[in-house]
Amino acid sequence: MSKSPITSHILDTSTGKPAVNVAVELYKLVDNEWLFLTKANTDDDGRITDWLAPDTLIDFATYKLVFDLDSYYSNTTTAAFYPEAQITFRLQDTKHHHIPLLLSPFGFSTYRGS
Repeated sequence: MSKSPITSHILDTSTGKPAVNVAVELYKLVDNEWLFLTKANTDDDGRITDWLAPDTLIDFATYKLVFDLDSYYSNTTTAAFYPEAQITFRLQDTKHHHIPLLLSPFGFSTYRGS
């Protein structure tokens, strides 16, 4: 399967299920300003794999993902403590960059995935 050079995945650890239909925006830092690149919603498996075409050449730069947690939690019985999560990362090599988010109502964490 071909996929974007930057992908993401959200797991709701409080339910043990993927976080479905979460809006996520992708930005790039250019001259100290955040440039909006694209936006997508997670699929039924909590993934976004199609932000950019698989053969897209992306610059070594600083990027940011902004996860809209308010909209996700508005479809549940749990109120969002964090209205959004932002993950800022540096792209410093040509490997695929998978940025997962592990989510619960009162916390979140991330790591560089594969």
